[in-house]
Amino acid sequence: MDLEKLSAGRPGTQPAGCLAVAIRIPVRIVVLVLVVPVRMVWDALVVGGRFLRDTLLRPLGRALGRALGRALGWAARALFVRPWVALWRYVVLPVGRALARLGQVLLVVPAVWLYRTVLTPLGHAVAWAARGIGAGFALLFTGVAAVVTWIAGGVVTLFDRVYVRLLTPVGRSVSRLLKGVGLVLAAIGVGMYTVVAWLARYLLVVPAQWLYAWVLTPVGRVIALLAEGLARLVRMIFVGIGAALYWTARVLLVLPALAVWRRVLVPVGRVLAVVAREIGEALGHAWRVAGYISLAVGRFLARLFRWTFVEPARWAYRTVLTPVGHAVRDLVLKPAAEAARGVRRATRQALEAARDSARQARADFRRMLFGASREPEPIARREPAAGETRTLGSSTTALMKD
Repeated sequence: MDLEKLSAGRPGTQPAGCLAVAIRIPVRIVVLVLVVPVRMVWDALVVGGRFLRDTLLRPLGRALGRALGRALGWAARALFVRPWVALWRYVVLPVGRALARLGQVLLVVPAVWLYRTVLTPLGHAVAWAARGIGAGFALLFTGVAAVVTWIAGGVVTLFDRVYVRLLTPVGRSVSRLLKGVGLVLAAIGVGMYTVVAWLARYLLVVPAQWLYAWVLTPVGRVIALLAEGLARLVRMIFVGIGAALYWTARVLLVLPALAVWRRVLVPVGRVLAVVAREIGEALGHAWRVAGYISLAVGRFLARLFRWTFVEPARWAYRTVLTPVGHAVRDLVLKPAAEAARGVRRATRQALEAARDSARQARADFRRMLFGASREPEPIARREPAAGETRTLGSSTTALMKD
């Protein structure tokens, strides 16, 4: 009852019954006994995994990533970059320069000579001939157009006279004749339409109206009454059968199932829901309590490990290993590093000298095969000297050099 009062006094919680209070304490005790070892093992695995990740896996992954990146970079440079650079420098550029010189000698110079000495005079001659031919054709077309214009004027005048003197009177006579014929045909059509309409009314429409009013309407009403009575009879039969089936199914199936649901399944479900809820709450409570217990045990073990191993190791590192390391650094490592730097410096200088010699040899070989490259000719800019002044008569600008 005390537990029930406490749970009822908490804000946001519903009061529990006697069954929940009776189940809660034993379930929480059993669950706590079962969960504490699992939580301690879980916390130990988590701490071990974090330590392994921070001390081994992450540094190892970074080292492997850097080594793999360097290896891939070196391999890509050796397999792709250097061969293409060597091919471009020692094959494509020399061949391109040779082809450019050959093309200039074999194509550009003859093409310029042909354009200046042959095509330009020939083009001037063709242009002069085309201008003369164009002037002759213009005179010819002007004369032909004048003749065609005179002939067309005569033809138009002739057609105008034929239209006014002959076609206009004939057309007026034909239109009057057609108008009279149309009036006669219209009168005949109106009379025939009136006769046909009268015959159709008294031979078809009036008998059809009498048949519909005195025969078809009474017969249709009788048939509608018979159909309505038959439909009422069939509906009454089906309603009776449906009511009988409904009450039979209700008495034999629905009422027993409803009694089983209300008297058996609902109470059992409520008990099972209370048990499941209490087990879930007990698991959560036990997991939190086990976490506190595991934390206390872990702190005790960490402090014990620190007092047993870490502090002695720190004392040994500070008082013994640090002075020994400083002595080894000052007496052994620094002289060895100086000697290694001197060897690396001498090796670098030797490699630079060898690289310069190889570059000079390649330049001499290229000069022997293709000759020395032409030096760029100096461009006379014709700028005035410091003491001179610019006047209107002197060519001191780029636009007035000539």
